[in-house]
Amino acid sequence: MARFRLPRAPQTDEELYWAVQALWGVVIPRTPVCPDHVTPFQVFADAFFNRDGSIAFWHGSRGLSGKSFTLATLGLTKAVFRGANCNILGGSMAQSTNVHEAMRSALDFEDAPREMIVHEGLQEIRLTNKAKIRPLTASQKTVRGPHPPFLLLDEIDEMELAILDAALGQPLPQKNNHGETIPPYTVMCSTWQNPEGTFTAIKRRFEERGLPTKAWCYRESANPVDGWLTQETIDAKKLEIPAEMWRVEYELGEPSIGNRAFDSDAVENTFSLPAAAPIFSEVLKDYETYTFAKPVARGSYVVSADWAKDHDYTVIAVTRVDVAPIELVHWVRVNRRPYPFMIGLYNKAIGEYNPVAAIHDGTGVGNAVNDYLDVRARGFIMSGAQRSNMLTEYVNAVERGRFRFPKIQTAYLAHKYAQVGDLYQTGQQFHLPDEVCALALGWRAARQFGGIVDITPGFTPREEEPTKDEILFANPRKELDALDTPTPHDGAVYAVDEPDLVSFLA
Repeated sequence: MARFRLPRAPQTDEELYWAVQALWGVVIPRTPVCPDHVTPFQVFADAFFNRDGSIAFWHGSRGLSGKSFTLATLGLTKAVFRGANCNILGGSMAQSTNVHEAMRSALDFEDAPREMIVHEGLQEIRLTNKAKIRPLTASQKTVRGPHPPFLLLDEIDEMELAILDAALGQPLPQKNNHGETIPPYTVMCSTWQNPEGTFTAIKRRFEERGLPTKAWCYRESANPVDGWLTQETIDAKKLEIPAEMWRVEYELGEPSIGNRAFDSDAVENTFSLPAAAPIFSEVLKDYETYTFAKPVARGSYVVSADWAKDHDYTVIAVTRVDVAPIELVHWVRVNRRPYPFMIGLYNKAIGEYNPVAAIHDGTGVGNAVNDYLDVRARGFIMSGAQRSNMLTEYVNAVERGRFRFPKIQTAYLAHKYAQVGDLYQTGQQFHLPDEVCALALGWRAARQFGGIVDITPGFTPREEEPTKDEILFANPRKELDALDTPTPHDGAVYAVDEPDLVSFLA
């Protein structure tokens, strides 16, 4: 018989921290260690109180972070205090069962409310408040059946993405035995080991939606205040584990990217400018546009576009190519809009920036819209060797640091997660990102028509110096003498005779 009873559910983080210790004899660490990590108790409390919307994503060290045990304690605590039905789905049935077994072990603690147990078995735990806890097998049929308000997904990197997506349809609101409505909530947790697996896919989704990935490692579990992990255990495990596995699965490093199209560090370097303060921006459903710099008379610009096909996006990019690194000055990403509207955005960019080159994907839809484009636009047929060469040249340019762009999330993530197959293969499982295509087209046009500059140590792009032609047309007779001296524009010496100038202006 338990020594005491809690009169009500915890209402604050502090009450929850001590209630978990009282019921289950468990101390969940809440002392911060790593500056970019959360504490296990923080993610526990956020999930218990249904913070952060309706879904959470946990990233923890293998074995030494206690993430599966924290997940089990969370499910049991919500079932007892909230009367919430809870389903458990692991990467395998064994993992589902492990979480379920951890719950049954917690119920064996001396102060656990065992009188609430109606049934306790391998397939289900039922409580007097009508809460049910069930482990599930990872199959389409199983995960599409029940609809509890609370779903726990463990080791998702070992789960098929299709299974996970089907399971995400499970949680629905439920009334508990007190008549309170329990809102739906899902927790996904895992170690990250596969660079192209389910964890990577979910991480990308969270980044695209601006949602946090909550991570903690073995250091939080071993903190000297309320940690449970010993240094001896850490040292012993480190001796057993290959260095690369330790870096990825215990230090929470990113898995080696064997199939990524771009070097990860190069992508970070390319998209290293803040995107927080464009001079103009508009973000709507299926539409975003940013302007980072207005056109200047002395600038050389390239306008490029990839047209939407089916569910893809039309992407329009304007880059300034007479500076090093090349700058992105205008960006549009749009879908589900009429083609006349999207063509208008492209023609408007050409009209505003007066580019030295304008290029677009002339394949398929691009060929159909060609008659409606500004006459300066050139279509590029995306097929065969010329398509592969264009993309290879762009990847090489990214990895050589030829660009420095604002960190627009859609463009950044498209480059970060693009696979080699996305660029060079055409199977159903591959898709060339629209953002990559538009910028690659722009790089091709810049190399052919744009007069791009080399990256030179100490290079400074010119700002206010007038060009030869600007001097001529601004005040030709008064400024003739200026043409006889070198200009900062290109270092050349110009000598113009009066009769030649008069005939030139006539």
